[in-house]
Amino acid sequence: MPLIVPTFDELISKCTASAVHLEMRDTYAVDDEKVPFDAWKSGFRHNPADRASWWRPWLDLMQETVSRGIVVRRARIVSEPVSEYTRFLHDGTFMNVAAGEQVRWLPRHRASDIALPGNDFWLFDEQWVHWNLFAGDGSWTGEEITDDPAASKLCGDAFEAVWSQAVPHDQFEVH
Repeated sequence: MPLIVPTFDELISKCTASAVHLEMRDTYAVDDEKVPFDAWKSGFRHNPADRASWWRPWLDLMQETVSRGIVVRRARIVSEPVSEYTRFLHDGTFMNVAAGEQVRWLPRHRASDIALPGNDFWLFDEQWVHWNLFAGDGSWTGEEITDDPAASKLCGDAFEAVWSQAVPHDQFEVH
C-alpha cells in the first residue's frame, strides 16, 4: 500500500484508460439522492431535452472523463422484480449514457455463478479499487481505496464476468 492513498477525485482525474463501476444493491439511501428520489416517486421525470437540469456535477465529470478518451462502464446487478429505487435508477440512466457512460444491467439470478466482491466498487485503470461501503439500510458509510493486486484482479474479473452477461441499458426492461 502506498504511503499516500489518492482520493476518488484524484483517481478519476488521473485515470488513463478505464474506469468501471459495479453496483450490487437494490436500494441506496444516499443523502444527495433523497430529494430527487422523492420527486421521482411524486411523478417528476427528467426531460431528455433539458440537459441543464440533469444531475450535476456528476454528469459533467463523466462527460469530461470520456472526452479524455477514458472508457467508463457501469454495471448494475438487480433483483427481479426490481425495487422502486431500481426503477428510479433505470428511468434516469439515459443521463449517464448521454454523458458517455456505457451502462448494462444484470438480473441477480444470472449472477449466481460469478465470484463477486462484498462491496460495490470503482476500478481505475485495472489497478486502483475504490470500495463504496453501505449500511444495511442503504446509507453510505464510507470508502476504502487500495491498489492491492489481489483486490484489483478480483474486481476486474468480477466486472468483466458481469459485463459479458449483462444487458445494455437501451435493451433492459425493468420487471
